[in-house]
Amino acid sequence: MAEMRGPGVMLSQFMGDAAPFDSLDGVVRWLAGFGYAGVQVPVHDPRLIDLERAAAEDGYCRDYRARLADLGVEVTELAAHRAGQLVAVNPAFSELSDVFAAPAVRGDPRARTAWAMRQLRLAIEAAARLGLRRVATFSGAFAWPYAYPWPPPPPGLIDAAFEELARRWRPLLDHAESAGVDLCFELHPGEDLHDGTTFDRFLALVDGHRRARILFDPSHMLLQHMDYLGFIDLYADRIGAFHVKDAEFIRSPRSGVHGGFQDWARRPGRFRSPGDGQVDFAGVFSRLAAAGYDGWAVLEWECVLKRKEDGAREGAPFIRRHIIATAETPFDAALRRPLDRDAARRILGIGGE
Repeated sequence: MAEMRGPGVMLSQFMGDAAPFDSLDGVVRWLAGFGYAGVQVPVHDPRLIDLERAAAEDGYCRDYRARLADLGVEVTELAAHRAGQLVAVNPAFSELSDVFAAPAVRGDPRARTAWAMRQLRLAIEAAARLGLRRVATFSGAFAWPYAYPWPPPPPGLIDAAFEELARRWRPLLDHAESAGVDLCFELHPGEDLHDGTTFDRFLALVDGHRRARILFDPSHMLLQHMDYLGFIDLYADRIGAFHVKDAEFIRSPRSGVHGGFQDWARRPGRFRSPGDGQVDFAGVFSRLAAAGYDGWAVLEWECVLKRKEDGAREGAPFIRRHIIATAETPFDAALRRPLDRDAARRILGIGGE
């Protein structure tokens, strides 16, 4: 049976302006010291990767892999969340979303979309040159402002949003197919693809494209009050990446799922370091192991209470402790012996009458 790999760690949340967090070598050496074996590399940060060169130059990719190997890690996936976010932007979020784009295309939604789609194509090409199978991303959002609307959305509005979302992603999925790379959508509130139902709706519009897969993050499902363990059973063949992130929902007499516009620390639902929240990680790792998940288990640290230094230090052993090395044979294999048909019928008392 295929086995999960890890521990890995997403680099974004550990980057900063001071050493060791301001460079690839610095942050990776620091994280490798805690026992991480893989790093998920966000492509938007030029301190971490030169995306243009990685997409075009085998030599750059060879040197990049060697550089990380010298630090004791390898790349788990490339992460293109910001570019994915900009593939589909509702006008309500247009100005705020400009921060994710190159300065030259800010204020021009059409140019920004084209830039984002090119970034995703480059990420796909870079992943292929680096020998990776998966790129993590967001879907973007046309319809999210209407998730809990009043007045209700007119008939056809949500259909139009998903049709356009599929139209924009289809050529990117086809490009991923030609490169042998999966696009793993992180199902995340704020995105049009935020649960199984929305993913299914999108998947139907891209004809079940085999390169459309899922980045499974149970924290977002816990905060939506979803059955995240059952989700694994339903979507096992589509899960291509895995974020180890915890969350908790503390019932409040003053606020609920939507958070009341409060900051993260005061919301009833908030992210925590793995093991500090309510996600059943023993169940998650068991279900993924049973499903034959062969990707990485990657810490995405976003705790609202704990220092990132402590979250990083605790995260690697937490993941390592939960990864299940699957058995090659059943525990009762020694007691199983093959039977021919006659013996089986004899044991069952069949056929002698």
